[in-house]
Amino acid sequence: MERYGKIYLEITNVCNLACDFCPPTGRATAFLSEESFTNILDQIKPYTSHINLHVKGEPLLHPKLDRFLDISFEKGFLVNITTNGTLIRRAQEKLLGKPALRQINFSLHSFDGNDDGRCRDEYIDDILQFTRDALEQPKLLVAFRFWNLSKKPGDDPQDRRNDELLSAIEKAFDLPYKIRDEVLPERGIRIADRVYLNQAHLFEWPDLGAQEYPAAGFCHGLRNQAGILVDGTVVPCCLDSEGIINLGNIHSTPFGEIIDSPRAKAIYDGFSRKEAVEELCRKCGYRQRFG
Repeated sequence: MERYGKIYLEITNVCNLACDFCPPTGRATAFLSEESFTNILDQIKPYTSHINLHVKGEPLLHPKLDRFLDISFEKGFLVNITTNGTLIRRAQEKLLGKPALRQINFSLHSFDGNDDGRCRDEYIDDILQFTRDALEQPKLLVAFRFWNLSKKPGDDPQDRRNDELLSAIEKAFDLPYKIRDEVLPERGIRIADRVYLNQAHLFEWPDLGAQEYPAAGFCHGLRNQAGILVDGTVVPCCLDSEGIINLGNIHSTPFGEIIDSPRAKAIYDGFSRKEAVEELCRKCGYRQRFG
């Protein structure tokens, strides 16, 4: 039986945007090589059949993205990609027609980090055109994400900017309702066959310099997911973007040994007791969503 529902695999930590909600990495920037990608898939195959090509960075920047999708299919993986969407027009040929690609998520809250001079209409038009083309592919899913809601709806300019993109989506799919009236924060809706939209409040990446939350709580890290950074560092979840909880490096230690290590087991057993044993986990506000 597979241990994880998904493993996050960072193929690059380089991004073309500088969004204020996504702190820049302090790690050396890199692109995963084809050899390393293949080796990682071989090691994680007994543990999952789903990979998400995302932690930090913009995966559509990777020059071998199409090749990675081919390798994933050859090895029996399904792939989710999360992108800011700014490069979708030029990357479309690398994505469509790839049987390994299961879902593509567009982080539409990223637009305000876009400094390439394009207007909002052009940005959303490119994404909507890709979505139309994607729906001609069998089984491919598309999700629109707005993970930037303010705590006081209608009281933040960002919410009003979201409405402009939401209006374009409503028009494109001829929706008989206003999306904002139908979708609740932290929940999603299906707006068309194989097209979904979800909104969530803005969250802060966990940081050792942040406040500590109560140790009591739960997380799916090392229970339903794990993460592998571009340099091979294995982390418990996709929010440890700096590799603070460094469980080991997959290029020097087999993945199976890393996730069965005493430190990894302590994290898993701790959350079984609803206790965060790692300092970074205690300073992760996202964990509070799971009780």
